[in-house]
Formats: sequence, structure tokens, C-alpha cells
Amino acid sequence: MRTIRRALLVFLLARASVTLAQDSPLSTFNKFAYGAVKNVLLRSAEKMPEENYNFKPTAGVRSYGQIVGHVADAQYMFCSIALGEKGPEMNIEQSKTSKADLIVALRSAFAYCDKAYDAMTDASAAQMVNLFGRDIPKLGVLTVNLMHNQEHYGNLVTYMRLNNIVPPTSEPGFMPVPKK
Repeated sequence: MRTIRRALLVFLLARASVTLAQDSPLSTFNKFAYGAVKNVLLRSAEKMPEENYNFKPTAGVRSYGQIVGHVADAQYMFCSIALGEKGPEMNIEQSKTSKADLIVALRSAFAYCDKAYDAMTDASAAQMVNLFGRDIPKLGVLTVNLMHNQEHYGNLVTYMRLNNIVPPTSEPGFMPVPKK
């Protein structure tokens, strides 16, 4: 596992060093990291069989499908703040239950969020916005979104492992972002 983490870190740093040579190194790296986590979240949603979307390791936690819906809802919340828009209140976590509906909702949420990451420059990244009652830079909002996505990818990994499914980041030849 450590070897995989080291290889991933080396890959990410090498890839980032190329991107950081551009004019907007902070926002460019943030876009790269977003692309990586978006990729593994979508692959996780697709990889889990439909019958496991209701799986919960214990009664007091979200099901696999609810986590996917929660991540989709959060994309709208965080990215609408970064875009300076009133976010749509989708309530995906409570309203969608099928694998197909949740994947469509997650893809749509990421498409919405793509606009926020694509529009970000280092200059606009410093603009202050309000998140949870505090003024923070727009780039901070998108970074919190990344942290939130990673947190829930960790949940999905655990659920997948409990169902004897190999998560995307543990697959042989794993690449953090899709090849163009």
C-alpha cells in the first residue's frame, strides 16, 4: 500500500510540476486535483453493483447510494458559491435511489462544478466569498470541495472493500486522471 501511495505521489508531483509552469499555478493544480477525485468518484459509482447501493456497514451511517447522492448535492453547494450563483437545491441524497439515477445526478453535478474549476484563475481565486459564515478565498471553497470529495471517496472505498470490490485507486495500472 505504501508503494502505491508513493508512486501516486510521485506521479501527482511530476504531473503538477508540468502544470505549475503555466500562468496560474494554484488554480491549475486545484483543477488537476479535482479531475483526479472526480474520476475516482465516478468510477466508484459505476463499479458498485446496483444491489449494493443500499449497503450500510452499520445502521447509523449513510448507504453507498446516499453517499453518492450526498457528494452530488455538495458539488452544487460548493461550486455555486465559487461561481457566485444561487445553487440549485437538488436534494439528490434523499430523492434518488437507483444506481442509474445517482450516476446521472453525479455526472450532472460534476458538469456544474466543472464550470467553477474551469473559470478559476489565480487572480479570481483570491476573491473573497462566504462559506459557512466565514469569508474565505474562492480557491478555498474549491479546496474544501476537494477535501469533502476525498473524505467520501474514503467512505466508498471502505464500503467497496466490505463487499469484496477493488476500489479504482487500487486497480492495477490506476491513473488518477483519465488519459486524453
